[in-house]
Amino acid sequence: MPLSQEMTSRKPPGLRLFGGASSLRTYQTLVLVLTFFAYTCFHMTRKITSIVKSALDPQTKVGFSHWGRLHMSKSNALNIGWLPFNTVDGSALLGEIDVAFLAVYSIGMFFAGHIGDRMDLRIFLTIGMIGTAVFTTLFGAGYWLNVHSFYYFLVIQMLSGLFQSIGWPSVVAVVGNWFGKSKRGLIMGIWNAHTSIGNIAGSLLAAFLLKFGWGWSFAIPSLIMALVGLMVYIFLPVNPELMEIDIDSGEFNCEKDTVKEPLLEPDQEVKHKAVGFLEAWRIPGVAPFALCLFFSKLVAYTFLYWLPFYISHTRIGGQYLSDAMAGSLSTIFDVGGVLGGVLAGHISDRLNARAVTAASFMYCAIPALFLYRTYGSMSIMWNISLMFITGMFVNGPYALITTAVSADLGTHSSLNGNSRALATVTAIIDGTGSVGAAIGPLLTGYISSKSWSAVFTMLMAAALLAGLLLTKLVCAELKGKTPSDASTDVTDAQGTYSDEV
Repeated sequence: MPLSQEMTSRKPPGLRLFGGASSLRTYQTLVLVLTFFAYTCFHMTRKITSIVKSALDPQTKVGFSHWGRLHMSKSNALNIGWLPFNTVDGSALLGEIDVAFLAVYSIGMFFAGHIGDRMDLRIFLTIGMIGTAVFTTLFGAGYWLNVHSFYYFLVIQMLSGLFQSIGWPSVVAVVGNWFGKSKRGLIMGIWNAHTSIGNIAGSLLAAFLLKFGWGWSFAIPSLIMALVGLMVYIFLPVNPELMEIDIDSGEFNCEKDTVKEPLLEPDQEVKHKAVGFLEAWRIPGVAPFALCLFFSKLVAYTFLYWLPFYISHTRIGGQYLSDAMAGSLSTIFDVGGVLGGVLAGHISDRLNARAVTAASFMYCAIPALFLYRTYGSMSIMWNISLMFITGMFVNGPYALITTAVSADLGTHSSLNGNSRALATVTAIIDGTGSVGAAIGPLLTGYISSKSWSAVFTMLMAAALLAGLLLTKLVCAELKGKTPSDASTDVTDAQGTYSDEV
């Protein structure tokens, strides 16, 4: 097949039908909007199980406990809810499902990135969205099919985690293809709000649908996700080269220079061969940022799973809050996270220092965690204020590393212009972080039964380690800012980032 015909056949069918966009800015807007809603749907469906727990096991507080029920004996087992989750071990079973989901998600992430750099990301992302929608629906189908097997729900949730792992490396790779480094941090910081919006949307929608039966809480969000997945397949442009656009000038390439199309040119096959897993690990900066995210995500996901539970079991202003009030109050952490992601991205762009920004936020998270634990119980206003600040410092570096940093390293100068490493690098970084996301809530289940102060000590230690792991990169960036080295790009000297692509 001729080169031009092959490129045309790979364009999204919707853009082929309507003739495509008129400018680079239009394509970039389309990419941001489609990937934003795509990953909002991933988080929307991911949040459902935490809301439906109260219907499956009426004694489950918001969040989960690996130690089972907190306030009932074996003789007190309820005959309401949904078997097998309304027994004395129901909370522990729900906790096992959560951990299994995160474990498969983190492992699947590594494979998803490897595959994503070797196939059309538009098709790959669509498969992830449709697959997630199908298995999320099957979990809810247990309501109508009267399924009471724990292993049915466990296997379905694990398969859902596998398809969920496709989402993040795919959307970051697509966005990274369309945006250069100059304002990538700010753009991706704003774009990363989809995580919090998805969490909030999933909570509100699932809670609203519970009154019709818990199965509907899975079915309707899944339908929405499938429809958005269809839009992704029809309209998502994966990269500028495919759409015959020169991203530097923003103009269409009327006379296509085949040298600029290495992915389609046989004689350039070696140069632009998809990067292997171990090779991606060896890219300077990948390992320290991946390990930093391990501890950063450990802190963030401990709050995601345990914050509502912690609030409902802590006397605030002299009284305990209801589960519903605690759940609503916990969304302030996500709101602070949105601002933290935007600030971290903007600051790192202005300073041209991703590591310095990420490490600074992690160090600031330590006193924020201490103050929230110590003074958050004084009153509702103190709790809201300190929770907002904590969310800002905890989620800021988490958002920065999983977006702008991953995109930077995926286009590292050592790759010699090879763009087929974005998904693999993103998967390595976020996959490593997701291991921490699974371990944090699991450890909290054991530690919280003895002391919540010990839990916060663990979180502060994790934040400290996250910052320390970036020390070498921080020193390199700071050295590059000194007057004597002003003419030297620190990111080139240490091999941390690539030049503008």
